[in-house]
Amino acid sequence: MRKITLIAGLFLCICAQAQKKDNPLRSKDESFLKSEEAARIGDQVLLWQRNTGGWPKNVDMAKPMTDEEKAKVLADKDLTKDSTTDNNATTTQMTFLARLYKATGETKYREGFRKAVEYLLSGQYPNGGWPQFWPEVKVAYAKHITYNDNAMYNTMVLLRDIYEGKEPYDGDLVDKALRKKAKKAFKKGVDCILATQIVRNGEPTVWCQQHDEKTLEPAPARAFELASFCSAESARLLSLLMDIPKPNKKVKRAINGGMKWFDTYKITDMKFHKVDGNAVLEKSPGAKPIWARYYDLENCEPFVCDRDGIPRKSLDEIGAERRNGYAWYTDDPNFLYKKYKKWLDKH
Repeated sequence: MRKITLIAGLFLCICAQAQKKDNPLRSKDESFLKSEEAARIGDQVLLWQRNTGGWPKNVDMAKPMTDEEKAKVLADKDLTKDSTTDNNATTTQMTFLARLYKATGETKYREGFRKAVEYLLSGQYPNGGWPQFWPEVKVAYAKHITYNDNAMYNTMVLLRDIYEGKEPYDGDLVDKALRKKAKKAFKKGVDCILATQIVRNGEPTVWCQQHDEKTLEPAPARAFELASFCSAESARLLSLLMDIPKPNKKVKRAINGGMKWFDTYKITDMKFHKVDGNAVLEKSPGAKPIWARYYDLENCEPFVCDRDGIPRKSLDEIGAERRNGYAWYTDDPNFLYKKYKKWLDKH
């Protein structure tokens, strides 16, 4: 068990490093973007881009590569099962290429970006949702409409910023036709978000981490990721809906219903943190509200889960590997309240 825990911890560390704010792929520094180092990284990003137009996840694409490593990546260009938007993949690389093109004018970066836009557009279902991987998947649940880890949220924000011509997606990075496609895809995505919002007792609430790509019903993923009401991803979806400049009645109802759910099921005077390396949930008077990652679909009660797929009430009831290797509670939705107040004042 200790070995499994250490491996899980190492994996989480790698994922965290890939998403660090000081990741060169997230740099906005124009002097860096015009440097030889940025060009080296840009060439590696293009090398890692699959012929699908997308990129694999959890790869440090800024790390210098040997000739042998480059040859291996080049040989894998035709892979079709690892292109994904999970863990910020593809959207991160696209933004970096957009900034490189704006800083240098090198058309190879624009070409790579446009190819990636086509990749994003190609993955959208007729109902407006996106899977976690495409065009092929390694596991069945990756076909589901995926809100988990903000995969679809990141895709939609990028497409919106493209059609609105926001920096760094302005200028001649994409043409008018591609911007038009991006706008159409975004609108379909909004339709999907509204269609998948879970309705309970006649009222819209929040969303599951993933929804069946055909029935739109809440769907499970990994053994410990059961179909449920999910807080963190739902917060981002509500935020996205609040950004719509002229919301219709359906959008307004979705936002009001979602915020009511968050206010009803917030957990107060409790803190989720680690004590001696163990994740614990304990009383903390005055602590800001938190939410469970999962609430069951029947009674809307918080639960945690181990790899046996059995929901449990307490962290003490699951093994150390899942207890300490997963964010079972979050305070992230707190940012919604200030934004919602401004939204109410406006709409």
